[in-house]
Amino acid sequence: MAKQTFLHGALILVAAGLITRMLGFINRIVVARVMGPEGVGLYMMALPTLILAITLTQFGLPVAISKRVSEAEATGNERKIKRILLVSISLTASLSVVFTVGLFLLSPIVAKYFLTDARALYPLLAVTPIIPITAVSAVLRGYFQGRQNMKPQATAQVIEQIVRIAAVVILTKLCYPYGVQYAAAGAMVAVVIGEFVALFYMVRQFNLHKRFKLRSTWKKQIIEGKQTFQELMTIALPTTGSRFIGSLTYFFEPILVAQSLAFAGLTAVESTKQYGELTGYVLPLLFLPTFLTHALSVALVPSISEAAAKNAKETIQYRILQSIRLSLASGGVITIIFMIFPAVILLAVYGTSNTAFLLQFMAPFFLLHYIQTPLQASLQALDLAQSAMWNTLIGSVIKFIVLVGLSSQPEFGINGVAIAMVVGVVVVTILHLGVLIRSASFKPPVKMFANFGLIVGITGWAGFEMKAHWLLETKPLSQLLTMGFMLTLLYITLLFLLKMVRIDEIKLIPWAKLLHKK
Repeated sequence: MAKQTFLHGALILVAAGLITRMLGFINRIVVARVMGPEGVGLYMMALPTLILAITLTQFGLPVAISKRVSEAEATGNERKIKRILLVSISLTASLSVVFTVGLFLLSPIVAKYFLTDARALYPLLAVTPIIPITAVSAVLRGYFQGRQNMKPQATAQVIEQIVRIAAVVILTKLCYPYGVQYAAAGAMVAVVIGEFVALFYMVRQFNLHKRFKLRSTWKKQIIEGKQTFQELMTIALPTTGSRFIGSLTYFFEPILVAQSLAFAGLTAVESTKQYGELTGYVLPLLFLPTFLTHALSVALVPSISEAAAKNAKETIQYRILQSIRLSLASGGVITIIFMIFPAVILLAVYGTSNTAFLLQFMAPFFLLHYIQTPLQASLQALDLAQSAMWNTLIGSVIKFIVLVGLSSQPEFGINGVAIAMVVGVVVVTILHLGVLIRSASFKPPVKMFANFGLIVGITGWAGFEMKAHWLLETKPLSQLLTMGFMLTLLYITLLFLLKMVRIDEIKLIPWAKLLHKK
């Protein structure tokens, strides 16, 4: 099985993440164009319930499996790797049965009483079969990550998005004539189909690359797997705690938004539409750069775990700083463009500029979100997952307090929801940095942040000058593309000049191997 270095593995995931993010963005556009804000709202209201069920089923095992498989491979202990897989599959299979049945039975109650829109029942029921599929996929992802072979996961991501887009185009158009709720259900079925095809590919790759027979003596391995189970749980429990809190927040968010906006005087239809515009239009744009931060976090866990096992403190510091640098670099230019041209972008992509203010307001704060994922991965790799869990809990509580306090006021409305999201991002990121500084002797990269601020300031100033003197109302999209290209060139040049991206890192990537090896 091909094993990659940190940068090589991260770059594979970045490439796949870029492709899947672009494909996913196309999928969002298709869904938005076909179903409209109300349909997107129903889709987005049902999604948090699904994420919560999947989080509980996976039980934080992908990170735990990645860390333990990486440690076992370092000592050549294939028997332990086999035991890790069998214990993990047994656990996730059991949990998936429970949560699949539970979601199916509770969907009518969740839709009617919590989401305050009975039409959300249809997408909830449609997506239920995805739970066991993602349970098995999570185990295989953790296995390949622990082996530091990112290609199967990367390819599966691309396959999943291609299949999903094809299915969503067909199913939403077929179902829309019967009602917007059925179109939302069709979009959810497309998600299930995409995940199933991706899982089929992952299983195939596993059978081709595994070094042992999984079915041989599997009962004995599970019986003897008590210690392995305990080792997995020391990582999985706090990791799933963080994700559970995040998923629970995501689950309750549309409920609190619906109730708060109703208290502010909005009808259920108006609340669903506004929430759909925020979560279905603005957030997907803000999340575009996270394909790189996610890739770095996935590659970071086995890399830092290995360095920690060898007590290589300098390597740990360098890897964390490297992930912060690259995460900020990936999100800076798009943040600037969002702040300068929010209305043009929204109008070109979705055909409406209603949420231009929200995009412009939230964009700069999401720079902290881009470094939050690598910071959390660093905490998990350093056995500080429990601290990450508490940070997530504190951030979620503060977010909910701000959300209810502001969005229930008529003068704030949906703007209060956006402010609450921003507050949550800022609080959690600062807390993560604090834990690393306190517990891992991490030195705050003050000079790095100053250099990045200078880069953003210069590029932003140039962008506003371009907009003021060159932007034509008759050709906003073509002007945006031209100015965006020029700003990107300026931004990249400044990144290299101020060493936010280093040439020696580019040289370390095995380009020939990456381009020619299948």
